[in-house]
Amino acid sequence: MAPARLKALHPLAGAVTGLSAGAAVAILLPGGLGAALGLLASGAGFMLAMRAFERRGVARHEQAMAGLGEVKVRLATNAIRLDALSQRVEQMPMRDADAAPARAAIHELTAEVGLLGDLIHQVATTLADHENVLARLPDPVVSAAAAPVPEVVLDPEAMRRERAEKLAAERTAAAAAAREEAEAERAALIGKALGEGRLEIHLQPIVSLPQRRTCGYEALARLRLDENTLLLPHEFLETVEARGFGPTLDALVLTRALAIARHLGSKEGSIFVSCNFSNATWTSSRALATLTRILDKYREHTGHLVIEMPQAVFRELDPTSLGLLGAMSANGVRFALDQLADLRLDPRALFDRGIRYVKAPAALLQAHVEGRIQSDIAAGDLAALLARVAITLVADQVEDNPAAAGMIELGATMGQGLAFSPPRPVKPEVFAEPEPRPVAPPAPAPAEAERPPPQSIAERLLGQDKGSPAPLPFPGAAAQEAPPERLPFRAVLRRASA
Repeated sequence: MAPARLKALHPLAGAVTGLSAGAAVAILLPGGLGAALGLLASGAGFMLAMRAFERRGVARHEQAMAGLGEVKVRLATNAIRLDALSQRVEQMPMRDADAAPARAAIHELTAEVGLLGDLIHQVATTLADHENVLARLPDPVVSAAAAPVPEVVLDPEAMRRERAEKLAAERTAAAAAAREEAEAERAALIGKALGEGRLEIHLQPIVSLPQRRTCGYEALARLRLDENTLLLPHEFLETVEARGFGPTLDALVLTRALAIARHLGSKEGSIFVSCNFSNATWTSSRALATLTRILDKYREHTGHLVIEMPQAVFRELDPTSLGLLGAMSANGVRFALDQLADLRLDPRALFDRGIRYVKAPAALLQAHVEGRIQSDIAAGDLAALLARVAITLVADQVEDNPAAAGMIELGATMGQGLAFSPPRPVKPEVFAEPEPRPVAPPAPAPAEAERPPPQSIAERLLGQDKGSPAPLPFPGAAAQEAPPERLPFRAVLRRASA
């Protein structure tokens, strides 16, 4: 039979044993001695029961602390595994748009694991503080007799709301950190693509109305991140301007547009190409000066170039920028007022600043026609007012044929939009450098035997070779009679006697 372990007994076993022993002693021993020994045995039993309860509480506390430690170790292990999983996701060949959700989910799980670890640590700290407080408390019997214990009221709903708010704040912070990291990576990719010159130009035709013949093209920028990712302007312009890459982008766009202008200059007709600059460039005199130097270097191609400027930017230009615009205009550059927000225009002032085109959105013109927007200039009179100072009205963002018909009725001279043609990529040979013209080799010197005989001074002046007919001294000389031929006197006598 296995020996019984005292720790396995119930804590009340000591009290029952002491009470039984005291009762037996009081019964067996007569008199006051038996009663005293019985009371002592009962007290000893109760003391043993209290010690057993205390040891049992300490053992459970140690067990709980050990369990908390094990949970913390497992959470740390899971955090390490999540970190390894995050590194594996970073090494997988995925596009940036596909990898961003996975990174966000991993960051959220990491935040959850960290939050659970913090909660476990908080529970362990609370238990330790509770033990310290209990150790400093006086004897519970004395304190119970001295003052009543205050009643603790717990609000489970308030605690649940507090935990939910804290968890939501943690998730929001983790999501914001993930977004910032993704934006930083995206900005690095965009900066690298610009540094390597991976800029593509798509051209959208600008046609005459109503004939719909191509009069020009607008150069629209596209950024190539990799073989499968091509960013549109609204996907990278905000990042480019925020990171200070605007002047670099505009310099690339301008050089591409000048190459297209050079190609258009080799063809017949007066077709032009227009390009846009970022707001950061328009507000920086230094960036405008750099573009002015580029235009001055290629001024022979600027006759086929038009630079578009937003209306809001044009109204906020400082004197230095206006002077640089004047320098560009002196080099033959024409400007177009773009992104109109209203029709408050001064055609004469626009012409003096070098503006030769005004690009008005079709929706804006239609809103003026329908009376939804009031203006001092009627939409139907805008084309005529601009034409008086040699400025052409271009209806922009024309999406369908009914809108095109409406723009023709308003007198728009040119149109641009999906109703005429979508943007299309430029052929690579357009950007290729022109081949130099072959130089004819010098003619070999004639041999001595083949040299022509020397010419007289008259022949050299008139450009006449021996054996070639003499040139006519003036028009109509062939109609005059030739002088009579002189004959010897003997020949005259011979003919007379014959």
